Amino acid sequence: MLGMPLKTTSREEGLPRVKMHHDDPTLVPRMAQALSEIISTLDPEGVRPLVIVAIGTDRSTGDALGPLTGSRVKELLDHRAFVYGTLEEPVHAGNLNEELEAIRTTLPNPLIIAIDACLGQAQSVGHITLAPGPLIPGAGVNKQLPAVGDIHLTGIVNVGGYMEYYVLQNTRLSLVNRMAEKIAACIYGGIQSARSLAEVAGMVQ
Repeated sequence: MLGMPLKTTSREEGLPRVKMHHDDPTLVPRMAQALSEIISTLDPEGVRPLVIVAIGTDRSTGDALGPLTGSRVKELLDHRAFVYGTLEEPVHAGNLNEELEAIRTTLPNPLIIAIDACLGQAQSVGHITLAPGPLIPGAGVNKQLPAVGDIHLTGIVNVGGYMEYYVLQNTRLSLVNRMAEKIAACIYGGIQSARSLAEVAGMVQ
C-alpha cells in the first residue's frame, strides 16, 4: 500500500537500519541479525506477542508484496507469531483500522513488525529496508491511514513519482515474489535468533 517510515524517535536511535538489494547474497543473514538485535532490544525478555502485519492486496501486482510475504512467514513461523495479511486474508486500506483494533484488544503489548511495498528512484528498485519504528501505509498514494509497527520492512518494487496506481499494476510479479521470499527469510531468521537469545537470558537469570 506504499508505506513511508515515520521520523526516528529517541528510543529508536542507535538501533540498526539496513538497506540492501534483494539479490545481495549477504542480505538474509545481515538483515536477520539486525532484526534480531532490534527485537531483543525492544523485548529483551521475549514476552511480548510477536505480530506480523503485512499490508497490501493481491489485486495489484506491486502491492502484493505484503500478502505474499505474510503467507510465506505464516508457513515458516507456524505458531510462533501472529500473522495478519496473507494472500487469503489481506490487510489493506479498507480493513486496516479494524485489524489493528483486533490486535490491540486481543494481544497485550504486542511487538508489531509491519511490511509494505513502496515506490522509489530507479536505482533503488529491488532494495529492501529494515528499520525500527512504524511506517505510514498509503502515504505514497495520498491515503490517510494510521501508523503501523514497532519495526518495519519495506520493499521498493517500482519507480515512483507519477501515476502510482498504474505503476503498481504494471510491476513485475517475479521481482515482487523474489523480494517477498527474502523478506520472509529475514523475518524467520531474526525472530528465531531473538527468541533463542531471550530463552538463554532467562536461563541464566
